Amino acid sequence: MTTRSEAVDYCLTYQNVYQDYPFSDHNWCVIRHRENRKVFAWIFEKEGLIWINVKCNPQWRQLWRDTYPAVRPAYHMNKEHWNSLILDGTIPQKEIERMIQESYDLTMPSHRRRNFA
Repeated sequence: MTTRSEAVDYCLTYQNVYQDYPFSDHNWCVIRHRENRKVFAWIFEKEGLIWINVKCNPQWRQLWRDTYPAVRPAYHMNKEHWNSLILDGTIPQKEIERMIQESYDLTMPSHRRRNFA
């Protein structure tokens, strides 16, 4: 996954989600849950690459950052709960999908949320 369209298309495979452009700047695409309107993926271009901000469990946050240089504290977001994934080809596809899945799960409506214990 290295392009905006690949990132958006993948995120839209999740149930009950939609894409939104909350700012007048169409560089910023967000993928939201329909039920609670919470964002689980912020997709944007920065420095010539596509970035995705995803929510993460604080227990895993630093592991992802230490493992992959292309995972950084989230750009323009709470650094404790969000990471930025830079889609430069260095993060394996399965790991990108895992981080997006975790963000989806963490932001879903509470009556549908899985237990992360």
